[in-house]
Amino acid sequence: MVQLSTGDMLREAKTSGTEMGNKVAAIMDAGELVTDEIVIGLIEEKLDQGGNGFIFDGFPRTLGQADALGALLVAKGQTLDVVVELQVNDEVLVDRIVGRAAEAVAAGGTARADDNAESLKVRLMEYYKKTSPLIGYYYAKDMLKGVDGLGAIDEVHSEISGILDR
Repeated sequence: MVQLSTGDMLREAKTSGTEMGNKVAAIMDAGELVTDEIVIGLIEEKLDQGGNGFIFDGFPRTLGQADALGALLVAKGQTLDVVVELQVNDEVLVDRIVGRAAEAVAAGGTARADDNAESLKVRLMEYYKKTSPLIGYYYAKDMLKGVDGLGAIDEVHSEISGILDR
């Protein structure tokens, strides 16, 4: 399966020199958010390249994006088979971010500017406002499968692989 990470796709497009890439570069260089239409366009380009299935990583993030993805897949004669929700505890995430920052500094490096509890709480609030409604959306379509995202890496991998193999 081909992994489609929208962040990677945007960075790739930005440096590609294509018409779409130039649009992405101009928007990102201005510090603005890329529109859903552009993200869907990039995904459509990847779908057109073919593959033996796709894994969308970090997409969709909003109900509008979910609807647009559904319409695109219908137009391409494809379907979305399953949605995997990595379930995590917010407090554990905060502890991990703070710990990651402390480890970086202890190793002689610097922490990322957003590796702190306050920044993570802002990102979590954005998640709860815009992304968490997707849990109900895909549950109602009988596509949602939950995985404990705080388990050991091999356990999480095994559980996700089992879901995708079905």
